[in-house]
Parts: sequence; structure tokens; C-alpha cells
Amino acid sequence: QVQLVESGGGFVQPGGSLRLSCTASGSIFSIFPMGWYRQAPGKQRQWVATITRGGGTNYADSVKGRFTISRDNVKNAMYLQMSNLKPEDTAVYYCNAQPNLSWGQGTQVTVSS
Repeated sequence: QVQLVESGGGFVQPGGSLRLSCTASGSIFSIFPMGWYRQAPGKQRQWVATITRGGGTNYADSVKGRFTISRDNVKNAMYLQMSNLKPEDTAVYYCNAQPNLSWGQGTQVTVSS
């Protein structure tokens, strides 16, 4: 069973930046489209961004222009560069294939002054 591991979260002030990383135990990055998701306290998990096998990208309107998704099929890794962070970006961030596999533990991102 593929295990997904997210990292790179932390505490940042509004306007700051973070880069999240996602690695997997299996070679899934060259097989599946991949996505980032987030779950804020008391809310359902929501889709943030997708990157296809060919490198095409798509973003939720709430992060468009601020977040950039990328992947490295050789390193079996995926990234989410987040800039101009806002308090409403505070959430646990998860990566997953599309369609979804088992979820990892996620990485906490907190944006606050």
C-alpha cells in the first residue's frame, strides 16, 4: 500500500511563504495526476490544486495566483509553493493521487500575526 508523507508546514505571518513537500513509498507520481488538499478546523477537506502527468496544473480560485504546484517524477515527489499566505489558508495540508489513495498525516500550516 502506498504511503504518502507531507512535510514543510509551519507557522508564518500573513504575506509569508512556505513550500510543502510530498513523497510516496511507491512510484505513483509518474502514473497518476496528483493533488494537494487542505482541511481547516471544523470544515471538510477541500481540493487546492492538481498537476497532471504531463505537468498541466489547475487551482482552486481561492489560491490561484498565490500557490504553485509542481512535481519531480524522478525524485517521486511533489511540491506546493505557497506565497502571500492569508489567515484563511490555515489548515492541515494533504497530498494524494487522483483518484485518491490512502491519506497521509498531513502537515499543519498556520498563518497568523
